[in-house]
Amino acid sequence: MKQLLILVLLMSSMFTAAWADTRTVTLSVPSMNCAMCPITVRKALEKVEGVTQANVDYQTKSAVVVYNDQKTSVSQVTQATEDAGYPSTEIKQESL
Repeated sequence: MKQLLILVLLMSSMFTAAWADTRTVTLSVPSMNCAMCPITVRKALEKVEGVTQANVDYQTKSAVVVYNDQKTSVSQVTQATEDAGYPSTEIKQESL
């Protein structure tokens, strides 16, 4: 009985990661004004626990961030850019 309980607990912990959703958010970062700014923003985003990918584009003054919503949120991601000196806002996607 003990072994069955341990097995069930182990199985449930393995599936918890599968329930976590990967989300993508696009941020507007209008205060980027030089070629080095995107590097600073990207590094700040990559330090946020749960962020798995950050692509920052100087031309569009935007950042596309892929993150695990069980570990972080959009507000924590935008706070990271603000703390780095580059305030950002979420760009709302139009529904089709």
